[in-house]
Amino acid sequence: MSKKVCHITTVHPPFDTRIFYKECRTLSQNGYDVTLIAQHDRDEIVDGIKIVPLPKVRSRLQRFLGLDILAFWKAMKQRAYIYHFHDPELIILGLFLKLLGKRVIYDVHEDVPRQVLSKYWISKGFRAIIAKIVELIESFASYIFDGTVGATPQIASRFPYDKAVVVQNFPLKDELILELNTPYMLRPNFVGYIGGISIIRGIFEMVRAMESLPEKLNVRLVLAGSFSPLEIRDEVSQLSGWKKVQFLGWLSRNEIRELLDKLKIGLCILHPTANYRVSYPVKLFEYMSAGIPVVASNFPLWKEIVEGNQCGICVDPLNPEEIARAIEYLITHPDEAQRMGENGRKAVMEKYNWESESKKLIELYRKILSS
Repeated sequence: MSKKVCHITTVHPPFDTRIFYKECRTLSQNGYDVTLIAQHDRDEIVDGIKIVPLPKVRSRLQRFLGLDILAFWKAMKQRAYIYHFHDPELIILGLFLKLLGKRVIYDVHEDVPRQVLSKYWISKGFRAIIAKIVELIESFASYIFDGTVGATPQIASRFPYDKAVVVQNFPLKDELILELNTPYMLRPNFVGYIGGISIIRGIFEMVRAMESLPEKLNVRLVLAGSFSPLEIRDEVSQLSGWKKVQFLGWLSRNEIRELLDKLKIGLCILHPTANYRVSYPVKLFEYMSAGIPVVASNFPLWKEIVEGNQCGICVDPLNPEEIARAIEYLITHPDEAQRMGENGRKAVMEKYNWESESKKLIELYRKILSS
């Protein structure tokens, strides 16, 4: 039986952490011949994975009108046995592949219908209707596809139980742990946020929290990521707390590791949208993996992780003063903060790691190959 597989994304970059570093590399290490089709500037082989490039586009319209068709054409040229796609807009591509007798897996990173409800670029009057349509399409297609990979139990529960598997986006063991860590007590009072920077991810609340912190603590907020939309950077930079912000822009994985080695606290202050309430933010586990105490939104699912493992403080994500109080507490109680960071790292090493999750991905592939 052929073990050639093809992963496809028109949205994510080729070296997306979940797609490339976790799933593709895991499959390659387990004897699969892996190809990844993604927006990239050249053909190349990295870590044994063949990358087939798609042209880079700047708009959603360009993706919908041309890139999906090109991705389908390039996918067919690979003559793979299993096709594994990562974007909901590729569902139609997946259905065509099924018509041609291929085995198809849909990897659902987000609860897309709930995500639609908070998309700023969709008119509010149409969000509920579009969310329902997306949910119906996903449900219909999932009965035709050979497998569905859900990034959380909540996501996987929406699909046929005999075809769905939960493969949570936990970090690789030691991925973000440096060989030579800067001792926690010697680090500056840097509070960090790593990831997409947007309104619903709490950028305004984080900056406003900086306004409430005493000057004598000399706390700085370090941002690493990209603003979406770009215009909100101009707006948030008008806040008085911005003078305590250091914006680094997008960082590579190595640069992120170096940054985490300097931080005292990691922030994960996402708004209580329907999607975020039931999602596992990768950054939360990355902070924990690096031994950094976290200040996170007080969603029940997150409280179970953060407070259950005593690795941080949960707060109302819409309350800058409460966020500031949590930051101040951890800065002024360094021994306890260090202990929380150590608890977080231990929890990742024992429970919340990719190595334990990857076994479920491999088992799904084995099941499809033997069907």
